[in-house]
Amino acid sequence: MALLRRRRALLRPGPDRRQRQVITPEGVPLPFTIGARGARAAALIIDYVLIVAAMAGLTYLVASLANAVHIKADERNPVGQALVVIWIVIMFLFRHIWFLYFELGPRGATPGKRVVGLRVAARDGGRLTTEAVVARNFLRDIELTLPMIFISTTLAMGEDASFAGWAGAAWFLIFVLFPFCNRDALRAGDVVAGTWVVEAGRDRLKAALSTGAGAQGHSTLTQTRYEFGEAELSVYGEYELQVLERVLRDNNAEAMADVAQAICTKIGWTNGRGDERAFLEAYYTQLRARLERGMRFGRRKADKHS
Repeated sequence: MALLRRRRALLRPGPDRRQRQVITPEGVPLPFTIGARGARAAALIIDYVLIVAAMAGLTYLVASLANAVHIKADERNPVGQALVVIWIVIMFLFRHIWFLYFELGPRGATPGKRVVGLRVAARDGGRLTTEAVVARNFLRDIELTLPMIFISTTLAMGEDASFAGWAGAAWFLIFVLFPFCNRDALRAGDVVAGTWVVEAGRDRLKAALSTGAGAQGHSTLTQTRYEFGEAELSVYGEYELQVLERVLRDNNAEAMADVAQAICTKIGWTNGRGDERAFLEAYYTQLRARLERGMRFGRRKADKHS
């Protein structure tokens, strides 16, 4: 029961109506800021502009290569016909691959989202899974692509299809207005996939936490010196660093004991009882130093799953 309580996402608005908290498995609350609806719309527009530009560039490249080797798409040239079919399939899949590739990356964000400072996250505080990303992005066809095709087709048919056009417009508006009908600005794809779009952290880590003697790896209580190797530090990333920093700031003995035990189990250590803060300060300081070194060389570890 306690484990379920700790894993439950708390959607309690703070002073800022877009502030939310998620409870980690260690029982530590992590704050998030829901992405603004306008920022999400801007990110989608940027992504579609980039997608269209990339598709146009790819089409021009394929056409140029086909002309260079004298391949023409006509009924008498099966090679040309096959090339056209392959091109159609690639263009159909390209926009899906675009969103899947970038949102499954360590930043959880497409180029458009990165420009406006947003990222996709799981609402339960856990890892963003492949299934969730696939679900939220394939539902975009139902939300936007299909109604737009429906509307454009009926417009091309003329006045005889006016009722169908109004039906398509209503279909489109229902999904466009959906994020305005819930406080977390969720689109239908987010509801199905269990995700939300939140403001992303800065590229640099926050200012280091002011720690005590344990930051130097030395415990004044047990006289133990905590020094962790690459293998022990490589299991965690920026997300876990934030959790650990929050635990140290709150200075709750029970939470520190739980987190210290979780880390020890993960890395195969045994630390002394009552010495949790020194252990955590040492681990925090050395983990932070490792992550910062990686960032200087362009390597980032978002979380323990990366």
